[in-house]
Amino acid sequence: MKKRLLSAALVICLLASFGGCSGKQEQTLLPTELMEGSGQIGQIEAPQITEAADHHEGEAKSFLTGEWIPAETAGKRPVAMMVENTHATLPQYGLNRADIIVECPVEGGITRLLAVFQDYSGMGIIGNVRSCRPYYVPFANDFDAVYLHAGASPEGSDLLNSGAVDHIDGTSGTGGAFYYRDNSRRAPHNLYTSSEGIDQGIEAFGFEREHDASYAGNLRFADDEEPVLLLNGMDAAAVSLYYRDARPWFEYHEDDGLYYRYEFGAAQIDGTDQSQLAVKNIILQECGSSFYDMEAGTLNLDCYSGGNGKYLTNGKCIDIVWRRDSRNSAVRYYDLSGNEITLNQGKTWIEVIQSQNAGENNIYGTIEEFESGR
Repeated sequence: MKKRLLSAALVICLLASFGGCSGKQEQTLLPTELMEGSGQIGQIEAPQITEAADHHEGEAKSFLTGEWIPAETAGKRPVAMMVENTHATLPQYGLNRADIIVECPVEGGITRLLAVFQDYSGMGIIGNVRSCRPYYVPFANDFDAVYLHAGASPEGSDLLNSGAVDHIDGTSGTGGAFYYRDNSRRAPHNLYTSSEGIDQGIEAFGFEREHDASYAGNLRFADDEEPVLLLNGMDAAAVSLYYRDARPWFEYHEDDGLYYRYEFGAAQIDGTDQSQLAVKNIILQECGSSFYDMEAGTLNLDCYSGGNGKYLTNGKCIDIVWRRDSRNSAVRYYDLSGNEITLNQGKTWIEVIQSQNAGENNIYGTIEEFESGR
């Protein structure tokens, strides 16, 4: 009798072991082979696998902003246009559509802008357009862009004639057909182009319209929903630049996380829609400089040998360095630990700074500090 009771107890324990080792009534799905013979042959339901919705079907990330754009647009080569930046040419048109702007000093303390457009469709007026300087060419090549300009300095002409970049010259017999003059403004500040003119020019010169399959861009951008915060950086609510003529500056707006551009004592406004220019990222890129012609004041900026700089985003700033691995390679930016920096998704303004003047730039922790120091 005791043996029977003991056997019954063992059976109960074994059965209980399949259901857990406590008094809790937990149901556990058992494999079919374990359930056979128990009178409860069950069928295990396969887990429901839900594929994540593809919110970016037909899109790709822009090489210029890191943002999702139509894949067809992302695969197109951009255009990089020389834009005058003097008071006489204000307002410029179409700059609010530029994804990247590179600003460099030229003669007499003025600057010119290289406006890089991924999508220039539907634009009836862009510019005004001015002449090439040789140090803009490597930046145009960084973005695999078709370079738009109207004439060039002697040094710029030599570089263009060497085939250094695909370009359309608004002063040449062929290229001039794709630009037009606005007679309501005074020459030489009145040369413009349009989406139609650009497309016609690219077609006429037979330039490739698509990036080569191997092109990967030279800028790194943050992943979606993972912004760069630069938590260890210094506060950067405003930055003023040394450029003698325009005296430009940027102010950071916390409400939208953008830096707004000012020059000539006022907001820099796009003539197309009266919007103020604003960007997500600012890079200060220090370059060595000399003069091709001291008397004429024609600058030679060394955009090849590397140097120091700063990166500003989200109201913060860090020190960086930049370099090109060779004369024909694209510029890249690194933090002081040697890591390539990641930019926040959005537009970027690259300020090319003469190294000897870098100390004349000022970065302010607060807007109040900036305003009191003006």
